[in-house]
Amino acid sequence: MDEYLAHLADRNYSLKTVRAYGYDLLAFCRWLAAEDLPLAEVSTEVLLRFLRACREARIPGRPGPNVVTLSGRRMDQYAATTINRRLAAISGLFTFVSMRDPQAKNPVPKGREARWRVPGERSGMLAHTVRRPKNRSALRLREPRRLPKALSQTEAAELLASFRTWRDRAIAGLMLYCGLRSAEVLGLDVADADIGGRWLKVVGKGDRERRVPLDADVASVIQVYLLAERPASGSSRLFVVAKGPNRGRPLTAAGLRTIFRYHRAITGIAGGHPHALRHTFGTALAEAGVDLAVMQALLGHAHVDTTARYIHLAPAHVKAEFDAARTRIRAQQ
Repeated sequence: MDEYLAHLADRNYSLKTVRAYGYDLLAFCRWLAAEDLPLAEVSTEVLLRFLRACREARIPGRPGPNVVTLSGRRMDQYAATTINRRLAAISGLFTFVSMRDPQAKNPVPKGREARWRVPGERSGMLAHTVRRPKNRSALRLREPRRLPKALSQTEAAELLASFRTWRDRAIAGLMLYCGLRSAEVLGLDVADADIGGRWLKVVGKGDRERRVPLDADVASVIQVYLLAERPASGSSRLFVVAKGPNRGRPLTAAGLRTIFRYHRAITGIAGGHPHALRHTFGTALAEAGVDLAVMQALLGHAHVDTTARYIHLAPAHVKAEFDAARTRIRAQQ
């Protein structure tokens, strides 16, 4: 398993992906040890038992099993996305074994070809975005398709007003007005922000670089932060710790979560998570009627069907178009 994780690192997988796969394989190893099964004896039937064990497992510290969501799912269960990631890690492990030893049998059953095409691709309007389909494991669970949760204008304004330091205002502004992910914000270097030209060089998922326009107000906040508040530091990162023993070191993801946790508590906005600000940005673009391809470029999505979800987050805009269409239909009758 260590060799497989090293192989992923050699293939330039992100450290977060390698770490997550490591924990997933650790959970699989612990289950195999509890079942007194060696890795060499893993079969399709064993994987099906592991899948059932994941579905029936309880997460320590969660309320349950009598506490359920509105959809009927227990609160102390693993999400379908978590189980699918575990199965993907296991599938990749046995694929790695088969690559090294062609005679080794892969116990992961092959499923049907994945249906990658969205309706726009099937109709030909987005034919240039069609991706090459590939087989997916038959062990995958069906994942519920959830819409991104955005903040209302009042909630976004109240949350943004609660930030007192220039650093925190700049971080929130980059998410709310430029649509950056939290990891992209933390990965920014000082040289990546062209304040005069109002451009950002952002490294997104998969180490994909893109240029993002920098909002004028956010650019002013960043400039004040750099001139008046950012401590002297040997780090090239734009956002660093301002106080304490770690002063001058790059701000971490845990530190960013602590900041937003504090501001959610003082404002009472339960949905005030970092990614909710990015969703609010995408919703604002959809309500403004921005072209889907432009939205995709700004948000850094690998495919347009991910961007299309934001259209459903603009009910007022959709309702206005619906009412206008109904008015035209009535005029023709």
